[in-house]
Amino acid sequence: MNHRINSALPGYLIISSKTDTNDLSDLSEDALAEFGPLLAKAQSALKQELNAQRVYIGRYGHTPGYPIHFHVIPIYDWVEELFWKDARYRLLENFAEGPGETATDGAELTLFVWREFCERTEPPPIRGPSVSEAIKLLREAMRFPPL
Repeated sequence: MNHRINSALPGYLIISSKTDTNDLSDLSEDALAEFGPLLAKAQSALKQELNAQRVYIGRYGHTPGYPIHFHVIPIYDWVEELFWKDARYRLLENFAEGPGETATDGAELTLFVWREFCERTEPPPIRGPSVSEAIKLLREAMRFPPL
């Protein structure tokens, strides 16, 4: 487990397999059994220690040469506020159809986090702990020894 290297969003974690495969079905039963509790522990720590409103967990990468990994993305109240204030992302509303659609969803907020906190040379200002402070808090909460 590591903090995403190019993310300015505190608590954005990457949880990778130790096995060199890009396919979940290639993992051993033991490796698969480790993923669930580790993902749950990360989600719990992000909510309790960093006050994440939501935590999105997903697998996106498929680039050869990288082990299978999951993105653990905290969504804080202030992140969603920034999303709603940015007129560029209002264009996404044009894609929703039918009754019962939510105002926003995990895909839209994930896109926002990637573009604004991982790809921009000058990301928006954060509120709360810095990335290094978040790493320390999460390490203590999840009981990982310091490097």
